[in-house]
Amino acid sequence: MDRYLKQSPYSDPGDTDISGLPRDPGELAALVRGLIIHRGEGGRLGHLVPEDRQHDDPEARHVTQVLRILSERGDGPLTERRPYDERFAGTCRHFSLLLCGLLRATGTPARLRCGFATYFVDGYHEDHWVTEYRRPDGSWRLLDAQVLLPEYVLDFDPLDVPRDRFLVAGDAWRACREGRADPGTFGVSWEAGLAGLWYIRTNVMLDLAAVNRVELLPWDFWGREIRADADLTDDDLALLDEVAAARTDDDFRRLYQDPRLRVPDEIMSYTSRSGYLDHRLVTLR
Repeated sequence: MDRYLKQSPYSDPGDTDISGLPRDPGELAALVRGLIIHRGEGGRLGHLVPEDRQHDDPEARHVTQVLRILSERGDGPLTERRPYDERFAGTCRHFSLLLCGLLRATGTPARLRCGFATYFVDGYHEDHWVTEYRRPDGSWRLLDAQVLLPEYVLDFDPLDVPRDRFLVAGDAWRACREGRADPGTFGVSWEAGLAGLWYIRTNVMLDLAAVNRVELLPWDFWGREIRADADLTDDDLALLDEVAAARTDDDFRRLYQDPRLRVPDEIMSYTSRSGYLDHRLVTLR
């Protein structure tokens, strides 16, 4: 598990003093919840998130950027719950990435998982990211720091998310390919056209990259751009079937060597301002 204790360039908190942080995953999740506000939950929490923050903060790729923005908005320690106007305005990926970085820094193997949650919109599988950490007994547990608030009414413990309430992207792909789920219910519920098997494909690739400690933004992509199920070829389907069947770390590492799946030095990325209409070239290294 050393590879999941090692920081990635994205999760590394840099020279941040972590000596006073708790080691318990639940306590770290609560800490993260007190530092970040989701850019889209202002109405739920009764706080108007400034429009520039809704667009600019989510573009932060690295934990060091998140921590820098937090330091600019308030001088309190990380262990101190922030007022909403002093928080980083991010996405589910930022909750998950910051928690992942702090878990790794305090000695708990952790990784990001990209997939779909059933607990935001009834009957829908919403694009979502969570943190997965390894317990002392060797098992992996899903933890969703974003929903650690009474404003989110849940029928499960967010510190131990059931696998049927959050489907990692590969499980979502298999469920749809086997006819157990409708691909049209997987995507972004508030954006018309952002749903389907083609959309799940992107999350499968993002999840494989994240498990290999390349934690990209939710709107990044590489390779051939596909925006409709009809554009998926037999080769596309066969490749994603193989990725979705992966279960072991050896499988994840082996598959990630495939140049069709491995994240290149340059990727394409939609911007949070574009509404998934325009994209730009981004150099990662």
